[in-house]
Amino acid sequence: MIRRLLLLTLLIATAAFAENRVFELRVYTANEGKLEALKARFRDHTTAIFKKHHMEVVGYWTPQSSDPKSKDTFIYILAHPSREAADKNWKEFQADPEWTKVKTESEKEGVLAKKVESTFMDATSFSPMK
Repeated sequence: MIRRLLLLTLLIATAAFAENRVFELRVYTANEGKLEALKARFRDHTTAIFKKHHMEVVGYWTPQSSDPKSKDTFIYILAHPSREAADKNWKEFQADPEWTKVKTESEKEGVLAKKVESTFMDATSFSPMK
C-alpha cells in the first residue's frame, strides 16, 4: 500500500512538473567556415554546462546536406521547468566562469555565430513531449 502511495505521489509530481515545462527552440547561423567549431563547442563543452544549470537538451539538429542552410545552421531545443526558471538558468549560464572561458577560447579566431534566434514554446495538450 505504501509503495502504491509513493508511486502515485511520484506520478502526480511528475505530471505537475511536465505541465509547466517550457521548450526553447534555438537556431544559430554560423559565420562562414565556423559551423564545425560551433558544433564542437556544444559537443565538447556547452551540453555539460547546460546540465549544470538545469537546462535539459531535447536534441541537436542540422539541416540535411541537400539544404543550402546545411552549411551554416545549427538547431537545438532545450526544456526548462518554467519560463521563470529558463530566465534564471540563462542568467546563471551566461555568468558561469567555465562558460566564459569556453566561449573566449572557442572564439579566438572569430565569433562563431552571427545570428541566434530563440523561441519559447508551450507544448500542446496533445503533444507527446508534454
